[in-house]
Amino acid sequence: MKALLIDDERLARNELRRLLSAFPEIEIVGEAANAKQAREQLVTLTPDLLFLDVQMPGETGMELLESLEAPVPHVIFTTAYDEFAVKAFELNALDYLLKPVDPARLTAAVSKLRDKALGVAPETPGSAAPRDRLAAEDKVFVREGDRCWFVEVKSIRLLESEGNYTRVHFDTAQPQLFRSLNAMEERLDPKFFFRANRRQIINLAWIDKIEPWFSGGLLVHLKGGAKVELSRRQAQEFRDKMSL
Repeated sequence: MKALLIDDERLARNELRRLLSAFPEIEIVGEAANAKQAREQLVTLTPDLLFLDVQMPGETGMELLESLEAPVPHVIFTTAYDEFAVKAFELNALDYLLKPVDPARLTAAVSKLRDKALGVAPETPGSAAPRDRLAAEDKVFVREGDRCWFVEVKSIRLLESEGNYTRVHFDTAQPQLFRSLNAMEERLDPKFFFRANRRQIINLAWIDKIEPWFSGGLLVHLKGGAKVELSRRQAQEFRDKMSL
């Protein structure tokens, strides 16, 4: 797959080139320091993939992408600013990587690229294929109607099942996502998240205090005021998990 690196910082392009050397399927065919150079190389090199910076002198990466006529190459944004993530995903970017680019995040982005190139369908409910676990420092794109957030996984304190939907609690927001709690659980790292009961998953880092509850259960108080009940069975599993 032919890739074009578009970034006004030479050192950033060099570092990305170094990281991409671990992926033989990606051939870097050119570099551009601004949108004008990028347009010229898009015509002559016809790349399949753009690694695109956002903030560049003159025309931004977002403006460049919006101006391109179909067919548009796959785009992975690389930038030092996370406030442009919502716009990036609205433009159907494949991924959004923050500088300095983390090798693990780059690997995940290339994995998405492989799936797309091979025509692998997104995971469906009941699919046995596991997906990569989200690390606490990862950021996820959350959308409900016209509202969008770019959220650190570690800031999600509680997830609650609402039928085929999941209510996600972070900061002062509580958007409802069209994804089941079981599907959400598959993406969360069990080192940080615990299935408290059939309806709720809690972030262990957000526990404020714990008190005994009915029939050998526990009542967990989360920072922010939420209270979550653990049955006797889940309470024992919780004790086993959290004990030395």
